[in-house]
Amino acid sequence: MSDYPLPQRFPAPETRNPVILPDGTPHAPTVFLQAVIDHPNIAVGPYAYYSPHAPEPDPAAVLAPYLYPGAPERLVIGPFAQIAHGVVFITASANHPMGGITTYPFRIFDMPTAQKYRDENAAIGDTVIGPDVWLGFEARVMAGVTIGAGAIVAAGAVVSRDVPPYAIVAGNPARLVRMRFAPDQVTRLLELAWWDWPVASIRAALPALEAGDVAALAQFRP
Repeated sequence: MSDYPLPQRFPAPETRNPVILPDGTPHAPTVFLQAVIDHPNIAVGPYAYYSPHAPEPDPAAVLAPYLYPGAPERLVIGPFAQIAHGVVFITASANHPMGGITTYPFRIFDMPTAQKYRDENAAIGDTVIGPDVWLGFEARVMAGVTIGAGAIVAAGAVVSRDVPPYAIVAGNPARLVRMRFAPDQVTRLLELAWWDWPVASIRAALPALEAGDVAALAQFRP
């Protein structure tokens, strides 16, 4: 396991700019999403962060541009998710009606008549990003997709299907590259669910987390 000393600082999840640069100034673009997103259709777990190239005045609008308040679907981002610049969630309300001759969304101009259209989008379901998921540069996540805990989505990937926990996917459409751990280890990691532990326990377990030592991690379970 790592010989590095344990970090003495770990910011609260409501901190806006959690990364402090060597000169003592905060890294303005990087934000804990719980501190900057107030959207009725977006749920964010603690310590999930977004790191664009420049500060975003409205991260919700950039990350999920088609998700309007009161939409029939939600975006759920799990704790400790890591979201790089250019990631976009194409949620269900981006869809056009596909059951008829035309895909033109006539009903959006008279929303009281659009219930059938909204029902179609609701059937697609929520977009769910599990805990400790890393979404790389300019990845795209399509509507209704669930990405399992600990998965890695490569830069530029277009994820149109569910991703298993602890999988690495890449490409367009995204395909499985490999699994990060053996099946029994994945099962054990999901049982341990370290992302739900108290922060003090996570800090103590950091050497095991950094080393990929599942057996050692279990010894830190509170």
